[in-house]
Amino acid sequence: MNTIPSIFNEYQVPLTILNGNETISNPRLPIAVILLNIGSGGLYRNKILENLVKSGFSSIVSIDKNLGNYNVEEMLRNYPSVKFIIPRDTVSVGDMINIGMGEITEDYALVINDSIHVTSTLLSANVIERYIIQDYFCIAPKLVDYQRRPLPVRFTPAIEHYNLKPQFSDVISDKSTTLYPFDFVGIYNREKFIRFGGYDYTITSPYWQNLDFSLRAWLWGEEIIMTPLFQLAYEGEIPVPDTTPDHTQLRFYLKNGAPRYVENRCYIPISQFINYSRRAKLPLGLAYKEFMEARRWVAKNKYAFQQDLNMLIDKWGEKN
Repeated sequence: MNTIPSIFNEYQVPLTILNGNETISNPRLPIAVILLNIGSGGLYRNKILENLVKSGFSSIVSIDKNLGNYNVEEMLRNYPSVKFIIPRDTVSVGDMINIGMGEITEDYALVINDSIHVTSTLLSANVIERYIIQDYFCIAPKLVDYQRRPLPVRFTPAIEHYNLKPQFSDVISDKSTTLYPFDFVGIYNREKFIRFGGYDYTITSPYWQNLDFSLRAWLWGEEIIMTPLFQLAYEGEIPVPDTTPDHTQLRFYLKNGAPRYVENRCYIPISQFINYSRRAKLPLGLAYKEFMEARRWVAKNKYAFQQDLNMLIDKWGEKN
């Protein structure tokens, strides 16, 4: 497994970047949009881009895994203000978002994917002013299906059989907290996103990658909130995250479950190795190597931590 990244965009993906010849003047909404083309095979792309342009965002970045999914020259003619990016290597969803964050200059970015129903009134200026001005790390939407039925996308941290197993609900009130944004969808503070290192490219499972970064934000003192005033709907089938524990879940555990907060910093006690080696079921030498690498990563970021996982769960019960 690759070394845990210590800085934002440490993994440099080769890219094809295509810019139109038009800039967006006098945008109505002072945030960027990062559109991830990952699920629909381009079925809704034209409609989504058309409505994003009409919505008045200050910039739009469209990222696609496959150059062959559309005629680039035609897209540039139709949407000259959109920046199109095609990674030339295999990338995860988190990698795509990291790429998008590296390409924009706005303070905030809305991340959506091509399974989301996008209208020309996607966000109101009122929502932007009311929530972004308060400097939250991430504002996640209330999500509904194509029949406008609410989805259980508010997550609460809980431990089950010594493992983190978030509980879910579809009850969302103003400034409800959630452990992570479902399907990566949300409005992110770019400066904090970069400061926290972005998504860990060595965690390839979308579920564990999303949970890793979101939990890191919580452990480092930030919050992820939700509001029913920010609502999005899926066009068709709802994605079902694969929560199966795999080898990348072990790295997630070392970075987020193993650290212990003492006084004003976090560390991984060496005594945790015995527990980890049993969970990992790896050759002893490899398990020790992985453990010590995570221990060094936590030591490097020890003062960034404001709490550990047990403290987060205890406090969550008190305030929610």
